Amino acid sequence: MSNLHPDQADLIGQARKLQSMLESAVDAIITIDGSGIITTVNPAAARLFDYPQDAFIGRNVHFLMPEPYHSAHDGYIANYRRTGDRKIIGIGREVTGRRRDGSLFPMHLAVSEFEMDGRVHFTGIIRDLSDQKTTEQALRQAQKMEAMGQLTGGIAHDFNNLLTVIIGNLEMLEAKLTTSGQRELATEALEAADLGARLTSRLLAFARRSHLEPEVVNLNDFVLGLTDMLHRTMGSTISLSNALTPRLWSTRIDPSQVESAIVNLAVNARDAMPNGGRLIIETGNVIVDAAMSEDLEGLPPGEYVRLSVADTGEGMPASVRERAFEPFFTTKEQGRGTGLGLSMIYGFAKQSGGHATIYSEIGRGTTVNIYLPRHGTGAAQSEEQDETGTGIAGKTVLVVEDDSRVRKLTVNRLESLDYATLVAADAHEAIAILESGAEIDLVFTDLVMPGGISGYELARRVAESRPDLPVLLTSGYADELVRRDADAIAHLKVLGKPYRLAELAQAIAEALGD
Repeated sequence: MSNLHPDQADLIGQARKLQSMLESAVDAIITIDGSGIITTVNPAAARLFDYPQDAFIGRNVHFLMPEPYHSAHDGYIANYRRTGDRKIIGIGREVTGRRRDGSLFPMHLAVSEFEMDGRVHFTGIIRDLSDQKTTEQALRQAQKMEAMGQLTGGIAHDFNNLLTVIIGNLEMLEAKLTTSGQRELATEALEAADLGARLTSRLLAFARRSHLEPEVVNLNDFVLGLTDMLHRTMGSTISLSNALTPRLWSTRIDPSQVESAIVNLAVNARDAMPNGGRLIIETGNVIVDAAMSEDLEGLPPGEYVRLSVADTGEGMPASVRERAFEPFFTTKEQGRGTGLGLSMIYGFAKQSGGHATIYSEIGRGTTVNIYLPRHGTGAAQSEEQDETGTGIAGKTVLVVEDDSRVRKLTVNRLESLDYATLVAADAHEAIAILESGAEIDLVFTDLVMPGGISGYELARRVAESRPDLPVLLTSGYADELVRRDADAIAHLKVLGKPYRLAELAQAIAEALGD
């Protein structure tokens, strides 16, 4: 370089600097001449479009574009040079690229113009938006599911209050009926109300407002325990097999929910294989790292137990797969499904600290994965009491309920059980009664109430001021138990609305220690 003119040496140095920048750039960079012919391309572009670098040079850049842009590209350049009308040059926009294998991907394209040797050239800087679009779609889906959950949970909670009033009054009316025909009408009405209660329980499972009663379990035991029943349910045309990890980690879940999930998934699989096929239930230990966390909609990294139910059935198109967890969404004919099975499973997994995913393709079957957090070592501890009692007449119950109809019904039911009652419309009134020194043997409070003090907070204050006074919680959904420190009131029972008189009597007797 010592024999070169200083200006020439400077130009060579600038060229080498530019070459180094092109080769190290993360974004794809392509230059074309005024006719759209590629003159230079950097390694990032070769990686992005999956062509060798020398395969670009001398070709029209429109080979990297799908239709209709492929055919219209040369016209864009000609129109710009003739009119100055800019579509991308100096503006930038999101467009679609085409890789060598024909697959399409979203990208951001920024184009600048420059002159060299008296001729116009263009430089395009391309950024792959695939990961960004995937993240945005996952965020939108999560936000949609959360909004649907809040709406569904609120409706189901209010409906549970109505069912509590309906069931309670029907039971009290039934006791006063004199003829078998009258009792039969009341029984049918009660059965219909029970069906409504089961419907709201499934809605609450989706909304993550169900009261779970978790135990430390091994999922292999549940799969094995259900195998005989599933064989009968599937029929002779469907082959059922298990692939169970021998040293499966324990998880802390509600056993009834996981059993319901397995049965629901198996029934869905059967319906997807009208001409027969295979159903495989698999368990496994999974360590979720940061990369997997992104694929699982932000599931926190850690150790999980995965339950997979796979079939070789008809599969789902993408439009169905994306909505499969939504409540009431179903592709089954009318009368064959409520559209709540998968939504209940999704809610159960989320409320348990895990996640659920669906993988499905038309003609290749469907796999549903449920991820549940690993529980620490140690034997499962039963949270149920061995004995139940009956109420003792003469004891006083403080009823704390903001819904006037539910409050009136609860008082009537308790008095029918020979309990004396005091009433409060919210926690503030309850605290005033407690501070008055009134004789109270039990506080029976709703969990979710207006006024800024929940049943959870009321229970905590009672524990601090009168530790010997028992508290029984009730709710259409146990949202406070889920969102807050559940361990603080783990010793308290939650009586789910709607409930039968016998369930109320048993819950109060247990809370009083009778």
